Amino acid sequence: MPDSAQAPVEGPTRAGFVALIGEPNAGKSTLLNKMVGAKVSIVTHKVQTTRARIRGVAMEGAAQIVFVDTPGLFRPRRRLDRAMVAAAWGGAADADVVVLLVEAHRGLTDGVTAILEALRERVGPAQRVALAINKIDRVKAEVLLALSAKLNAAFAFEETFMISAERGHGVGALRAWLGGTLPEGPWFYPEDQIADLPMRQIAAEMTREKLTLRLHEEIPYQLTVETEAWEDRRDGSTRIDQIIYVARDGHKGIILGHKGETIKSVNVAARAEMVEFLGRPVHLFLQVKVRPNWLEESERYSEMGLEFKDGNA
Repeated sequence: MPDSAQAPVEGPTRAGFVALIGEPNAGKSTLLNKMVGAKVSIVTHKVQTTRARIRGVAMEGAAQIVFVDTPGLFRPRRRLDRAMVAAAWGGAADADVVVLLVEAHRGLTDGVTAILEALRERVGPAQRVALAINKIDRVKAEVLLALSAKLNAAFAFEETFMISAERGHGVGALRAWLGGTLPEGPWFYPEDQIADLPMRQIAAEMTREKLTLRLHEEIPYQLTVETEAWEDRRDGSTRIDQIIYVARDGHKGIILGHKGETIKSVNVAARAEMVEFLGRPVHLFLQVKVRPNWLEESERYSEMGLEFKDGNA
């Protein structure tokens, strides 16, 4: 639930879309979850884990801020990569405000330089672009100031914010600026809604996150999770059936683990998060299926909210 959802609304309402862009692992999902006040986006220590344009909704006074959490921008190699990068730039193109996140300790990398060049070409004249330097607790003040000067010399940002998305430092100031920046107009969503993804997809993302964390470097980008069935029962509980698709037979064994230990631990962790999010008992059933060509199947991309793309993004 957004922190300010209970406050009475005064004055004209505002609403608009804010795209969070940056390199993989820059902290976009963490920032989104901190802004919204609930976990709506997958957060792991791996890069490229956000696939779909997940929208989180935050209230800031009379303003409704709809965040578009985009996949990290990187050089695409596979079809899935191209779809993710296209989704990221599509989210930026549709937004009223674009916020570029840059990791303080990594600075002006080649990846950030490429994003700045693309911003000059892709940002519309009516769009406002802000800079958020994230993970500020990892560097000294003089390093931050030098990085800010360098980035603002490379692109004419309207505002610059120093933040720690994980700890919450500076997040309130960024959210307040965004709330005052959005155009006047009616809200897009009910005041108590925090995300526009179907619950089936949010639940699938929760399971995929637990798999990613548990499997470390083994097969995270060669799997996807789909919610096959969802049943709200009379006793107040929910049964959720999910399928984990993998590309190879060997991957199935890795996910199951010795005597099924890995899949059991993933089930326990994912179910606990679903119980907390839904506020009700959850019965979670996971199956692992081998689909060698799932990375080339258009329906898998539709389930993830991505476009099935050919050619370069």
